[in-house]
Amino acid sequence: MTTQIIVATHKAYRMPSDPLYLPLHVGAALRKPLPYTGDDTGDNISEKNATFCELTGLYWVWKNLDADSIGLCHYRRYFAGHHPGKGLNKWARILNSEEVRTLLSISPLLLPKKRNYLIETGYSQYVHAHHKADLVTTREILSERYPSYVFAFDSTLEKRKGHRFNMFIMRRELLDAYCVWLFDVLFELEARLDISSYSDYNRRVFGFIGERLLDVWIETNHVPYKELPVLHMESQHWLKKGTAFLKRKFLAS
Repeated sequence: MTTQIIVATHKAYRMPSDPLYLPLHVGAALRKPLPYTGDDTGDNISEKNATFCELTGLYWVWKNLDADSIGLCHYRRYFAGHHPGKGLNKWARILNSEEVRTLLSISPLLLPKKRNYLIETGYSQYVHAHHKADLVTTREILSERYPSYVFAFDSTLEKRKGHRFNMFIMRRELLDAYCVWLFDVLFELEARLDISSYSDYNRRVFGFIGERLLDVWIETNHVPYKELPVLHMESQHWLKKGTAFLKRKFLAS
């Protein structure tokens, strides 16, 4: 069984040596070339990267890459492996090919451990950080096109934990089913949502909504999964992030 994990990146960066990983230049149609495969070849939506984020890479993989299982991670963020011994650097602890084969023989879907918002629900966290209209319009689309998904949409937003980062490794048949549904919803959301007044950050709305829709799809389709720890290659700046989080929650107008 062949597995390929793309590493979404917008800049030159150290990459894993394991052939399991394929560095992919996301938004390549909008930027200077990098020494990696670009998401602007074949059937692609590379020009949408400013609003779809790493999902332009997911679309490219779905349409152009042939593998039995496919994964998505980021140049700064990987699934962590369980290598023995002490003193290993971060690059040595990245999930490797053998571990992926073993894990996929147990579960068809591998996900990062859920992010815990502690004092926020998924809904309140989103509306404090972004625009409520994003969620309202998404729910309208689901109600019209995929009514069986509305219950999971509502219930996941009521929870304080969720799978984030648009990271996963899944078997090909699952990827195909997920992408057909996901991009149908997101393209319709793109057609309906007016983001002309959004900041550059909030214009990444379709990537943000895509993060939330993964759990909706999993729960509705009862897809079994296994969670893995996430390995961050750079400092997380928790103080800065925590301060911004509290400002959004308590100082938002």
